[in-house]
Amino acid sequence: MATKKRNLKKSATTATAPQATATAQPQAAQAQAQAQAQAPQPDPTALSIGDLKNLLTILDVASTRGAFKANEMAGVGIVYNKLQAFLAKVAPEQTPEGTAGAPATAEGQ
Repeated sequence: MATKKRNLKKSATTATAPQATATAQPQAAQAQAQAQAQAPQPDPTALSIGDLKNLLTILDVASTRGAFKANEMAGVGIVYNKLQAFLAKVAPEQTPEGTAGAPATAEGQ
């Protein structure tokens, strides 16, 4: 009978320990959820520079594959040129470090 009481005491103490961690986990999850809710959320409808570059590529591929009729090509070309000019202003091509401003020379000279 003394053995049963000891086993009951052990099971009672081990049963309370997980409950303490179980209550701590939802509190931590709730604190994390509040921190995420307070952080500014990006606009899901916003266009990035990468999106515009992808659009430029899509227009190029579609015109190469003949997706546009002849009478539509002028309008597509105008939009393509505007988009290309905009991207050239906003996000100029990045040059590798160390070569910026250096003239291009052939190897072996």
